[in-house]
Amino acid sequence: YDLYFSGKEKLPSLTLSWNLYGAGLDNMGKDHAPETFSIPQPDDDQLLVRVDSVSLCFSDVKIIQQGSNHPKLYHRDMQKEPTRLGHETAVTVIKVGKNLANTYHAGQRLAMQPDIFQNGKSTAYGYTIPGGLIQYHLIGKEVLVTDTGACLLPVEDGMSYVSASLLEPWGCVFASYTQRRRLEPKEGGIMWIIGRSDDTTNYTFSRGLDKPETIVLTDAPASIKNLLKNSQARIVEHNGIGPDQYASLAEELTGAKGFDDIIVLDPRSAETVSAIAKYISRRGTLNLVGKVALDGRVPADVGRLHYDYIAFLGNQGPEISASYGEARNRCELQKGGVALFLGAGGPMGQMHVQRALEMADGPAVVIATEMNQSRLDILHQHLDPVAEKNQRKFILFDASRPNQELRQLVMDLTGGKGADDVVLSVPSPALASEAATLMNENGMLVLFAGMPNGSLAPLDFSSVYLHNAQYTGTSGLTIQDQALVMRKAVSGDLSPDMSLAAVGGMKTAQAGYEALIAGRYPGKIAIFPQLVDMPLMGLDELKQKYPAIGDKLGAGNAWTMEAEKQLIETFWSAQEA
Repeated sequence: YDLYFSGKEKLPSLTLSWNLYGAGLDNMGKDHAPETFSIPQPDDDQLLVRVDSVSLCFSDVKIIQQGSNHPKLYHRDMQKEPTRLGHETAVTVIKVGKNLANTYHAGQRLAMQPDIFQNGKSTAYGYTIPGGLIQYHLIGKEVLVTDTGACLLPVEDGMSYVSASLLEPWGCVFASYTQRRRLEPKEGGIMWIIGRSDDTTNYTFSRGLDKPETIVLTDAPASIKNLLKNSQARIVEHNGIGPDQYASLAEELTGAKGFDDIIVLDPRSAETVSAIAKYISRRGTLNLVGKVALDGRVPADVGRLHYDYIAFLGNQGPEISASYGEARNRCELQKGGVALFLGAGGPMGQMHVQRALEMADGPAVVIATEMNQSRLDILHQHLDPVAEKNQRKFILFDASRPNQELRQLVMDLTGGKGADDVVLSVPSPALASEAATLMNENGMLVLFAGMPNGSLAPLDFSSVYLHNAQYTGTSGLTIQDQALVMRKAVSGDLSPDMSLAAVGGMKTAQAGYEALIAGRYPGKIAIFPQLVDMPLMGLDELKQKYPAIGDKLGAGNAWTMEAEKQLIETFWSAQEA
């Protein structure tokens, strides 16, 4: 699948590139245009690749807005060391360094896995490493030698260039339903058990208590001390302390990194639980065990839920370890349930809804909310046929209507119990808190949209241990997530191209970001770097102006390989002429 070269053409000597020199769109390129650079030759440990398609992402907008203040740019001097946007990228190998000849070959198609870590440090492609808004570039050890191996995924036959670049955002969607939380006590970690000294419950802890290296006790009941009589862990007691002393305790015992596992026995105060939760380490767990409801909702850090993968677990006791493990802590949508998607009209929200409708064992009822009428129309146009095909009840709700109307709809559909799953694609702590009130006591809230760490939203943690409520969130993806999306796409179980709303050539990349920020198109925007002068067009406009391409679009103007082939024939031929 190479729509540009047969392999005999001469490689150009120059490449166009959109470098980013600082915050703001005015710092992208030079004079609102891409720059021209020489195409370098790969050394023995490098690949020279041609960039075929780049889909634009709201994560790119954060870099445009923040410049060197973006966390992944580590305050670098972007005037001297610019980056390049474009982490949702599909490429074709053009030349291979001799040390890589047994692994890669000219003509091979690859998708980038941008969530790169080297020695534990994020060096993501399209952030720290300059990304795909260039026609040709080198790939070396910065991508090939990482903590998880080479961050390149060979693309199977049967995928368009657009589909290959959309593996990344679709992989992020699938990752949000893949267990990323740690659900067992950490081996060699620091555990903090907080109790009530007058608690006479005979607690048991049948598995996991032997894992921590250090166990800190605060007012632990007698049954816990009895369990630890023969423990090999270092036991540290700090009794009679309150929330105003938690920070100094965490500093002393964890170097302010936080406790790997925290267990709160017989919790009563929402304010105290909120104070304790501040000291969960990254990927740490907070296990609540009790039979009495808290005195209110807990102000929880929803930013950390998304970015730090902290886990809130619980059960009614007395077996403490019953809170752990995947059997109690699901991460997938409820089979045959009612799923509610808030902010469903944006590019990523549409993907979540489409996935739910196409799941073989997915929810029976899917409710999607959006306040933009044009986006509601697109949801109808694109996803009504998917729902009908898969025999799902699909309900769209205009989010500009009063919240009480949405609540009434959800409760009417669920017999007053609330939704089994609520997925939030809007970065709003207030909406996260409201969303949690729409799920049932055994429901799951998925925080897909990232909010800054420190963003607090009151959540019902009583349902975590009294019932089985789940609060989850994920950031980024793995190459395995992308591979899963590709398998589903090739098998026909998923249509990633349905997410595409607009296309543009290389010179339109800056205008593409302007359109993304303005919400001009109800879906993803794909830039074709090899098509230099192709205008930026929504698929409706493309169909009107270029009927030969439009005739190849699928139902609801969905992108297809045939449309892509016709697009490239049209604009590549004109360019070459």
